[in-house]
Amino acid sequence: MAETFDPVEYINTPRWRSSRLGLDRTRELLAGLGNPQAGLRVVHVAGTNGKGSTCAFIASILQEAGYKVGLFTSPYIIEFADRIRVNGQNIAPDDLLDVTLAVRDVAEAMPDHPTEFELMTAVAFTHFSRQGCDICVVEVGLGGRLDSTNVVEAPELCVITPIALDHTALLGDTLAAIAGEKAGIVKPGVPVVSAVQEPEALDVIAACAHEQNAPLTCVEANQITGTPGDFSYRAWKGLSLGLLGSYQTENAATALEAIGVLRERGWEIPDAAVAAGLANTYWPGRFEVLGTDPTFIVDGGHNPQGAQVLIESLEQRYPDRPVLFIMGVLADKDYRAMVRQIMGYASTRMFICIEPPNPRALPTAELAQAANEELQVQNDQAAREHPFTRPIHEVMVREAKSIPAAVEASLGIARDLSDDRLVRDSKADPFSWLLGWGKSPTYVNPIVVACGSLYSVADITRAYRALTAGEE
Repeated sequence: MAETFDPVEYINTPRWRSSRLGLDRTRELLAGLGNPQAGLRVVHVAGTNGKGSTCAFIASILQEAGYKVGLFTSPYIIEFADRIRVNGQNIAPDDLLDVTLAVRDVAEAMPDHPTEFELMTAVAFTHFSRQGCDICVVEVGLGGRLDSTNVVEAPELCVITPIALDHTALLGDTLAAIAGEKAGIVKPGVPVVSAVQEPEALDVIAACAHEQNAPLTCVEANQITGTPGDFSYRAWKGLSLGLLGSYQTENAATALEAIGVLRERGWEIPDAAVAAGLANTYWPGRFEVLGTDPTFIVDGGHNPQGAQVLIESLEQRYPDRPVLFIMGVLADKDYRAMVRQIMGYASTRMFICIEPPNPRALPTAELAQAANEELQVQNDQAAREHPFTRPIHEVMVREAKSIPAAVEASLGIARDLSDDRLVRDSKADPFSWLLGWGKSPTYVNPIVVACGSLYSVADITRAYRALTAGEE
């Protein structure tokens, strides 16, 4: 009988699903495959926030310029093959099978078996080599210095997106420590582009670049103007971005600086390709609007900074619209700070707790407890500051049995609350307080925002599409 082999099942085998940082296993694995990475020209991207979007912008621009572009990102958003793409197309099932079999043959002979991400890195580099990619945009998995993607010895360019406190148990508990790990991708003489950073992080990046004699270009925050629909940076005027969050203007500026450096290194990238690439960029789970009846947004921001820019995007794009949040987080994130951001948003009316499909997920009961505690703290503070009024922020906190149940409930509630018949007499409407309508018959459409973890995006998207199939 022919061998039955599932490449996804093999790569995801639990016994090597761990974060054992270091480059030795990856180097040994790739050497056994003929070092496919050695012939690749790579844009290497590290950072805490905005890595995926920045990679997507850069890859889209390069593709519009006529290059064959490999893109390696993590985690996957909708399906496993998302993380390895060539010119926007996921790795084909037959290619994934063939490449993974080759990787397995080498990995199984190693005394120290590679981790899940190391296997994925080898699959990506081998696939890009076989496909004859002109250039590859490669996102770091975790950190930078000891990440398996850091076996690329001479990239075309290194990019560092905004750095924040995340994965502190592995990377350090200060911005400086984390920046040192991220800047570990900097190579001798290779240009570096840095997004806007906190001074503590930028100082470390600049020192690393200086030590490696690597030219450093920094995004200038005061040169970023406009919105995703009408964005300008330096000499670039009136650009349109395919990604909608307000924070995408900073990611686009980082991509523009990266493209500028590539041009200086001889890559032919016309202005028209830049404009088209930015406009045509698609990246799931980044302030993505899945539908409009009601407006349903999914955003994978997974730390306090991500929650903050999500709120800023809502304020910019949907001012004063009441929001029903669906949120699920990983237990090792600073989820209380994330909850604080959302509970402090005046438009928050409902908070539905879910568990991301990940072993590190925070139980819904603990997230609900954190939400109720934070709401009480904020209301107590408001009562002290305004003792003669009643500025109580009422938010309904609920736990969902599953992600599909949360999506279904939020859609039903949002649609009910969008019906102006329900608000003709607010006293008779048990949900009127959710929208802050009081006695006003004003018709206001609520929106649903699902957020907290990239690991939830696929299940949320599938549930939404199943529940709304045939409606739009």
